[in-house]
Amino acid sequence: MSKRFTSLALTAHPPAATHRGRGRSRRAVAPFAAVSVLVAGAALTGCGQQRDADVYTVMNSSTDESYHRWDAEAMARCGKQLGITIEQQSVPASQVMTKALRMASSKSLPDIVQFDASEMPTFADAGGLVDLESLGLSTDGIPEGIVDFGSYEGTYYGAARSVNTLALFYNKDVLDKAGIEVPATWAQLRESAEKLTQGNQYGLALSAGGAEDGVFQFTPFMWSNGGDETDLDSPQVVEALDYWKGLLKDGSLSKSTVNWTQADVNDQFMAGNAAMMINGPWQVETLNTDKSLDWGIAPIPVPEAGDDSVGPLGGAVLTVPNTGDEARERTAAKIVACLASEKEQLTYALNSWMVPANAKAAAVWREKVPELDSLADQVAVARSRTAKLGAGWSSVSLALQSAFQSALTGQSSETALKRAQQRATSGN
Repeated sequence: MSKRFTSLALTAHPPAATHRGRGRSRRAVAPFAAVSVLVAGAALTGCGQQRDADVYTVMNSSTDESYHRWDAEAMARCGKQLGITIEQQSVPASQVMTKALRMASSKSLPDIVQFDASEMPTFADAGGLVDLESLGLSTDGIPEGIVDFGSYEGTYYGAARSVNTLALFYNKDVLDKAGIEVPATWAQLRESAEKLTQGNQYGLALSAGGAEDGVFQFTPFMWSNGGDETDLDSPQVVEALDYWKGLLKDGSLSKSTVNWTQADVNDQFMAGNAAMMINGPWQVETLNTDKSLDWGIAPIPVPEAGDDSVGPLGGAVLTVPNTGDEARERTAAKIVACLASEKEQLTYALNSWMVPANAKAAAVWREKVPELDSLADQVAVARSRTAKLGAGWSSVSLALQSAFQSALTGQSSETALKRAQQRATSGN
């Protein structure tokens, strides 16, 4: 067994997904009113362009060479199976929603859009997506949390091929040299991070930036402490943000953490500037390029021993836009079914280090990568960020992003989160 997974037990991420850009990334959240107008117009008037009857387009965020190639190969296999040509249109993750809106306004939506799961409800709420079950896709064999991940108000709009979550990555050599055990509680993490901070090395790296990356990384601390996205200024959420502030006050976090994405965090870890980091399995491919780096993974520490470590589901979902062309929508659904089939899920997951969404595919995946077995257990019970709020998640996310910037640069957590709750409620 490779040394890089000798100690592994992942907690239950986007993401949308990042190897270097997937999972969680900077995203522009479009105003809901604008989404409603543009999407409704496209749905009512149908497709505004002539399309080749045998050519279908999938828009995704697979701009990374490896992911683009893996998707192209999968689409070629599905195209051959269905007797059609499937073309891939990849744009940066931050541009998928805005690109889809522009295409909706010009009545040129692609046949399939792969949205980050946190963005999908906004398009669905505006009437822009077709119910996949009405097109013949089944949710049998998919864990309930992953069905919720692709649903909005009980309707299944998005099929996930794979999902992911967050964990604590650590440099085994650094911890061993310092005689430090892998932390399991907040107190242990804070103490260990402080001891490991020396010279140019910080004890811990995480993303607390003003983007969805930071919100994604905050959810395990908020949820594991009993906090909730519907009550941002509760004592539990305040305590979680105070914990981040404590790490920063100790010097265990770089002051630049308020600007870092998850890709930046991984860069710091690989450069030896952080002994531990909060990140996701999408970084494995990059981590493996450094053969001298001996790292392990553990659950994200919890407030008290015995508490549940509750993490967020991350990743993207394949959706069929409501274009008004029912014949093309039915074929698009067949493409989604093929791309999300057990066989294709397994191939994609083994390439990308993610976990298949389908339970049977995940069982085979466990056998092929037994060192990651616990990851499959965790994502099966992880939470979807939009399960409670649907399209309202975007307002909460923006409010939290602002709160991080304020609290980690001097304002009290309580004041910052009270303002966040007001913003989330008012939408401003």
